[in-house]
Amino acid sequence: MAKVRIYTTKLCAYCWRAKHLLARKGIAYEEIDVSGDDQARAWLVEASGGRRTVPQIFIEDRSIGGFEELAALERSGELERLLA
Repeated sequence: MAKVRIYTTKLCAYCWRAKHLLARKGIAYEEIDVSGDDQARAWLVEASGGRRTVPQIFIEDRSIGGFEELAALERSGELERLLA
C-alpha cells in the first residue's frame, strides 16, 4: 500500500475529518504536526504547489490537496487506485 502523509495543526477541524476518513477506511498514515513550525510550513507551501491550508495530504510524494480533495477521491473511487 502507498505511503500516506498528512500535515496538520492542533486546532483544525478539517484535519480531524481527513484523519477520520483515512482511519475509517483502514488506511495507515503518518501525521506531521506543523503547528508553530515556520520552516515546516514554508516547505509545505512549496511542496503542495502553493497551498497554505491544512490538512495537506500526500500519497507517496504526490500532493492530493486537503480534506475536500481527499473526500472527492473517496467518492469517485480514485482513492483506492492511488493507494494500490
